[in-house]
Amino acid sequence: MIAAENVFLILLAAGRSERFGIPNKLEVPFLNKPLGLHVVTAFENIPFKRRLVVTDGCKLDFLSHHFEVVHNDDPSSGMSQSVKLGVQCAKDEGAEAVLIALADMPRVTAAHIYRMLDAADSADAVVASSDGEKPSPPALFGRERFDFLLTLDGDAGARDLVKAGRHVVTAPAEPDRYRHARGSGEAAGARPRSPRGDHSCRNASIGFIAAARRAGK
Repeated sequence: MIAAENVFLILLAAGRSERFGIPNKLEVPFLNKPLGLHVVTAFENIPFKRRLVVTDGCKLDFLSHHFEVVHNDDPSSGMSQSVKLGVQCAKDEGAEAVLIALADMPRVTAAHIYRMLDAADSADAVVASSDGEKPSPPALFGRERFDFLLTLDGDAGARDLVKAGRHVVTAPAEPDRYRHARGSGEAAGARPRSPRGDHSCRNASIGFIAAARRAGK
């Protein structure tokens, strides 16, 4: 188990919203609040060592939720650039682990994060979320994985790592709410091209999340 007090939360909120056809889907209302603030409020009572959000200009008020804002000047270079910005801060501050989450995942609960922390059993731990079939964010990496994460390029490179790590299955109700959030027209203007929603961020993050175990061997 790794205590939340020793973990840096890295919230990824940079990137384009091309599939939604809007400037920034995180700012679109969903269930009475912007889509990007659901995960923020879900985590607000978890005592992380520090909370970082990596953004490229999102207008949401992360500061009032006790996040430090890190700007990604080159989001087109891939998700790995945002990851490296956050991981470098965690390494410099001597964090025991990082928890990497996506800002567009309103289904994630604090209870799920505590289960992930319980499953982390070493400095080289890799713990990913799962729907029971495949791994996905959020994902936790112990400090011995930091150097590898800092070498990642683009949106790929860690798929094997996540597959080989420990997987914590979400509660049955959580994926349904997630699909509803991504595929619903309730979020004004946020209409994905596919009824399954926009999985590009999730798939990209699986790519960088997954190579860590192999790199540690």
